[in-house]
Amino acid sequence: MEQKNALSKSAMMRMVKDRVMAVRSASAAPVKDLYTYPANKLAREMHPHGQFLKIKEIIERGKDFKSFIFEPDAAKGTEQIAWFSAGQYLVVAVNIGGKIYNRPYSIASAPRATLSGEIEIAVKRVEGGIVSAYVLDNWKVGDSVIASGPLGDFTYEPLRDAKQVIGIAGGSGITPFRALAKAICDGDEDCSLTLLYGSRTLKDAVFSDEFEQMAKENEKIKLVNVLSDEKKKGYENGFIDAKLIQKYAPAGEAYSIFLCGPQAMYDFADKEIASLGLKRKYIRHELFGEYFHPEKNADYSGDIKASYKVTVRIAGKEKTIDCAADTSLLRAMEAAGINAPSDCRSGRCGWCHSQLISGDVYIPASVDGRREADKEFGYIHPCCAFPLSDIVLEVPPLPY
Repeated sequence: MEQKNALSKSAMMRMVKDRVMAVRSASAAPVKDLYTYPANKLAREMHPHGQFLKIKEIIERGKDFKSFIFEPDAAKGTEQIAWFSAGQYLVVAVNIGGKIYNRPYSIASAPRATLSGEIEIAVKRVEGGIVSAYVLDNWKVGDSVIASGPLGDFTYEPLRDAKQVIGIAGGSGITPFRALAKAICDGDEDCSLTLLYGSRTLKDAVFSDEFEQMAKENEKIKLVNVLSDEKKKGYENGFIDAKLIQKYAPAGEAYSIFLCGPQAMYDFADKEIASLGLKRKYIRHELFGEYFHPEKNADYSGDIKASYKVTVRIAGKEKTIDCAADTSLLRAMEAAGINAPSDCRSGRCGWCHSQLISGDVYIPASVDGRREADKEFGYIHPCCAFPLSDIVLEVPPLPY
């Protein structure tokens, strides 16, 4: 054994020497195109920073709810849509009146659809939502759209998650579960999914017929519609509470809970789930987007009717804007035409990571995804920070 180790070390030292000589004898001319190397080319295809897409088809899913199916826009440089894991999202850049708004939308299609050149998102109109209203009212077939590569970690991971997944969805929160169900049917994910889907009425439960069809064809899929404002035979009525979860969870077996829906659903469901005694790793939350109404939190101590001056320093320039107390710093920057970096808009990804030079902000504890070092040295995520005074903010410029 000692002789083998000695030979191994000797061989390794010779390899190091050979590599040094190879580097020294190589041309000093710069490499013209790093992406000619197969590994770099594959990495670029799998993890692009941006994708140029074109709207191929628009499908009405219900009142103020549409699916947008994209194909690659080869004329602008995207020849192949990046593969993704079920549960990830795209950030779409929308130009409204010369101002750029970035919004994350969960991918609703099967990962395997990318191989045939398609990817789908679903957009629901949000009350007061600038971007959702614009998209639903203006996007048409043939329009070009700039999107990010696949982002997010709301994905099934067999090393962490249980084999049985209990999904809890509300409204448009069904979209990542649709992608997961399709991936299970395609054999790309090895787990079972029981989806508890909360809607006001059965008419509001989009994709239900599709889920029921998948459930008929695959025993690993089960849909349970939970209707809050309607009683119908064969459907659950009320809200998704601990008792209902236990009713459909596997008896005596480990299970994971995946949640995706509006902020109000999380506030209610988290309290119910806490009583189940699950290990923390078995509880997964998708990002629900922007945080609204900070004044509803017990620890909020600001004047919600106030408005403050925010001085933004970005890319060597400085601009002072107005920001109401109930508006996130990121939303105020967008409204003022400042193209600040953002992806998840939920306080977690860190892409909008900025330094608070002076002033005070309120950050809801439930979406405070900062590291301890960020807190110590005054860094915040503007997407979920609300002003409590006039402030000065140092914002990093976009890298492209």
